[in-house]
Amino acid sequence: MLNLRIMRLLTILVASLPLAVCETGNVKRRISSKTLQAELQTESLWSHLVALDGIAAANGGNRAFGLPGYAASVEYVWEQISKIKGANAWKQDFPSLFNFVQSIELKLNDESVYVYGLTYSPSTPDEGITGELVLGPEGTLGCDAASYAGLDVVGKVVLIDRFQCPVGGTLAGRVRPAAAAGASAVIIYNNVGTNVTAGTLSAPSAEFVPAGFINQADGLAFKVRLQAGEKIDAYFQQDQIVEERITQNVFLESRDGDPDNVIVLGAHLDSVQAGPGINDDGSGSALLLELSKAVLKYKTNTKVRFAWWGAEENGLIGSKYYCSNLPVPDINRILAYLNFDMVSKGYFGVGDVDGSSFGSIGPTGSEIIEQIYIDYYTSKGHEVTPAILTNGSDYASFWGILNKPFGFINTGTAPAQDPCYHQACDTINNPNPETLTINARAAANAIAILSTDGPRILPKQTINATMATTWRTAALGTDTLAFGGLDGLEGTHLGCGHEV
Repeated sequence: MLNLRIMRLLTILVASLPLAVCETGNVKRRISSKTLQAELQTESLWSHLVALDGIAAANGGNRAFGLPGYAASVEYVWEQISKIKGANAWKQDFPSLFNFVQSIELKLNDESVYVYGLTYSPSTPDEGITGELVLGPEGTLGCDAASYAGLDVVGKVVLIDRFQCPVGGTLAGRVRPAAAAGASAVIIYNNVGTNVTAGTLSAPSAEFVPAGFINQADGLAFKVRLQAGEKIDAYFQQDQIVEERITQNVFLESRDGDPDNVIVLGAHLDSVQAGPGINDDGSGSALLLELSKAVLKYKTNTKVRFAWWGAEENGLIGSKYYCSNLPVPDINRILAYLNFDMVSKGYFGVGDVDGSSFGSIGPTGSEIIEQIYIDYYTSKGHEVTPAILTNGSDYASFWGILNKPFGFINTGTAPAQDPCYHQACDTINNPNPETLTINARAAANAIAILSTDGPRILPKQTINATMATTWRTAALGTDTLAFGGLDGLEGTHLGCGHEV
């Protein structure tokens, strides 16, 4: 009888062996840089750019927030991630101010001049504004209304250069002082040679007057004529719709890993209205899609969260909403943020978060992320270009609102890096597949290291509700940039050009 029981037990154990082997076979291998890099292949990365380019072509030539192309882009990402095993995917609705310029015209001495209507600019009266064109103060002086003392600008149209103001931003910081001095309208000319196709004032304000953005060549030409003593009459008309619309961020997070230590990676999914945005930032979105599929095959010590942000081109609205509404316990769980905005055309740029090149310093721990990127590129024989912090992409939300360590890679937006930046030509013909693949593997190396050793090598600060409120309030009125190195902006302008 005993022998029979033993035989039955052995039969059960033997029968269970294949199942045990199967379950063991399904156990995830631990993540490593080498294996993760090997997962990132050019063909797969490129396929997402082809899809996003097709979406833009089918929806009016863009994938901009509030328009059909962005909604289609959200659905494309959702189709790619929503069925991935071992992960949770979700969407986050949020409101944002949508704008659309229905009509705009600028004439200077009856010469028609191309002009872009700054997002959230007031409209002019139906008949437009007519007035003498006058020069405003240049550089830092143009950021302060006191600099207009002694200048006769009341009822006139001010022509002024684009400049990163210490307070108020790059574009809004030029409009407010001129408006306060009595100007009837403001025309800002660009400080880089690319065709102007984007620019925002961040939000509507009673402090603004109607404002337009023109190309550098046109602005400099009229500046020379004014300085020579020529009287120039300006006519400016703009009719702009501004209304609230609901849009979405998209997220994917690993189920594995320590829930109290989360590495967040993000890229914005929207384009400008002027073009398809395949480098800016279809490239970052494609990188995240392939990287997320690869990372989720492996076991990580931390949780890893991937984010595709909406309405970035309107002033980082999606990431700001996310960071501003994150509960304090969830804030404390975030270890670091990695940003990917334009990674397929230009140089190999690494965010200068330690301030060694331009002076602005990110939260403690950011310098470790920077060094991980630098070490990777140099080990592969690639020259690294320090990327100045402009607050022009979604890392600014994690920096200014959450004070989290961050890092980013970026291939540059100046004409020398990407002449199609914010242009209709930012199509599938614009990106460089080799550059995209190299950057994707740099990202793979970074997340392999941080998802394994992040809790050990990155400092972590916990906050309470009072601290969170203080930070969020301060973030709305304080610029975290140091301005000693801003002379470098003209040649190495980074971020998406939606400085406010």
